[in-house]
Parts: sequence; C-alpha cells; structure tokens
Amino acid sequence: MNSTIFSFYPPEEKPGSLRVAIQPNMSCEGWPSNAGSNALENYTALEDATVIRLVKKADARIVGSVHMSELGFGLVGDTGGQAVRENLADVALITDNMGEARVAAAVSGLPGFKPSCAIVSRLGLIGLIPSMESWGMVGRKIPNINSIMAAVCVNDGQDFSMTGETLPDFNKGLLQFKQSATIGVAEKYENRLTNSERSAWKRAVVMMENAGFQIETIKMPEAKLFAQVHNVIGAVEASSSAGKYDGVRYGHRAAGTANWNEMYLKSRGEAFGTLMKAYLFQGAYFQFENFAAFENACRVRGSLVDEINHVLSKVDWIASLTTREKPHAYKTAGISEHYEAFAFTIPASLMGLPAIQLPGIAWDENVDFGLHITGSPLSDPEMLALAAYLEPKKGGGSKK
Repeated sequence: MNSTIFSFYPPEEKPGSLRVAIQPNMSCEGWPSNAGSNALENYTALEDATVIRLVKKADARIVGSVHMSELGFGLVGDTGGQAVRENLADVALITDNMGEARVAAAVSGLPGFKPSCAIVSRLGLIGLIPSMESWGMVGRKIPNINSIMAAVCVNDGQDFSMTGETLPDFNKGLLQFKQSATIGVAEKYENRLTNSERSAWKRAVVMMENAGFQIETIKMPEAKLFAQVHNVIGAVEASSSAGKYDGVRYGHRAAGTANWNEMYLKSRGEAFGTLMKAYLFQGAYFQFENFAAFENACRVRGSLVDEINHVLSKVDWIASLTTREKPHAYKTAGISEHYEAFAFTIPASLMGLPAIQLPGIAWDENVDFGLHITGSPLSDPEMLALAAYLEPKKGGGSKK
C-alpha cells in the first residue's frame, strides 16, 4: 500500500467484493481514529461505526484509512479521491459537511455522492457539524456507489436522528431512468462563472439537452445566503462538537503544566490547526456574544429549505458545476476561501438534499469542473439512475 495515501491499512487483506477506503474519523474497531487532528492523537476506535459494520456484513473489504483534513472540514490533506483514482479502492467514504466528497470526486475525475439527510446512520462517525454532515462517497462507477448505499441505508435504532419515513430502497439495483425529466438552472448562473467555467457549463448544458432533458430557468435564493448561513450554523455546531476535546479523558494533553486550568487551556491550544481554531473561535463568538445571529441564520435556513422545495416541485433536478476554478479546494488558506471553493455544493449540504457529481461532462481544456445534480429529499435511487444514464460510457472522467 502507498503510505502517502493511506495512514493505516491492515497487514493482511481478506477477499471481498468491493474495496472500501475510509477516513480516520470513521470508527473501525482497533484502528487509529484521530480524525486528522492532534485533539485525538493516539485514539483507537473501540467498536465499529454502524456503517462500517454494515459494509463488512455486505462482504466488502476495508482496505485502509486515508489521510483527511482536520475533523473533516474541507479537503486539505485528504487522499480519499486519490485512493480511488489510483485503483487502490473501489469506493472511498468521505465525510461530507459542505461538499467534500463531491468536490474530491470532481478533482479526481470520478462520480461522487451525498445521500439525503438522515437515511444513513451517523453512529460511530466522529463528526463536526451534526446537522449537515453525512457519509459521502467517491466511487469508480455509479454501481459501486449504489452497492454501498444498498448496504448502509438501514434503520439504526441507536441513531435517533435518522428519518422516521420509509427509507429509499437501493436493493433493486439501478432503476430504469425515465428520460422525460426537467433540469432547473439558476437564473443568471453564468454570471457567477469564470470564462473557463462558463465554457465547461455550456458544454454540459448542450450534453443534457442532447440527452433529452428539458432545461428550465429557475429563480433561486441569492447564492451568498447559502454560504453565509452555513458558515454561522456550521461554526456554532463545530464549536459545540469540539468542546469535548479537553485533554482529560482522551486525546492530546499538554505536558509541563502547573494545574488543571493551565493544562486545559494549553491542551486546547495545541490540539487544533490554524484553520480549525479560526472556525471554532467564530462559532464561540456566535454562541456566547452574538447568539441572535445564530438564531437568525436558523430562521433563514428554514426559509431556504421552503424555497428550494418549492423549486423542486416545479423541476425534477437542479444542476450546476461541482467545483470552482479558484480557489482550489485542496489549497484553501482561510475560511472565506474555504467557503468559496465549495460554493456550488454547499446548498445541498445545508438543506440535507441528495446530490451527485458526474465527471466527463462539464470540462474545458484540461480541467473537469464536474456536473453537480441536486434532487428532492429521498430521491436517492432515482438520482443514481439518472447518474448512470448520464455517466459517460467512453472517454469519461477528468481531462487532466
């Protein structure tokens, strides 16, 4: 195995149908689970997360733990997409807080998927933003992703955040896709794009029209609202989630301190990287100094959900690019750059909607920006059928 991609892998590989790579924030019994952070240094999972248990039960083979960004926030240092691209795994499970799995797939020229909120158990996932995170995945092919979803989309009585509705059924295999569908495109969407992005987008629109889809212009809420609301709510939830990393029960504990208070402060200071500290400080500000802004963000989020559900009652799917030309998602330096890199994928995460990224459709010269499709809640099997229909049969993937 390649140590530049895998941080840990079992010494002996057992036979299995699908090879699955995981991140070290996904509890796998006996495996290191530091979630890419000093806050959890030397922590080892005591038991399998529900998803890991179900993947093993489906006779898939977990081939290793990839490197990841700190606590799953962004993609700096993440190697999940690379593991699949280099054929070291058939599927990589990547925590999706704001589009990480889908953008990782786009950069690697692969399909990537984020399921509807609350249809996959988060028990055993070392999370950061509970109301938005999900088990995203990058796969070599759409059928690989469908196989994993068939295994893990199961009611878990230990995760009370799961939906009470009937779960989508992935066990029938990929459905026969109905071509008489409408795809919504945000009004004046092209105005947000660079020249290269615009060229790629025009190519994607032509392809969708040639495939028999009806393209309709739709009125979407102001694009900046999604990022602003995600930023406020996400930071508050992250600050709350990270509060338990205090160096007392587990994880990093600073040495040479005179008392408990000093140990706590120094341990917290050493536990997190610069970007994560900035995010947690921001969350603490909204928690303790400006809680009204957090409450307002929650109200705006509810309004955005209503507006998008109304849009999805008029069209079958919403399309955009997946990733930006700049800033590059693997090289973001600060929170604002971070949010700009995930601008096109944030809405689906904020609203808990299923979303998929497809390669080989929206590209310009040497860059594949990816085609991003968002659907209605619980439309996941139909979305994978759509993806299989659109997935390039020849010559697909990144143009890099």
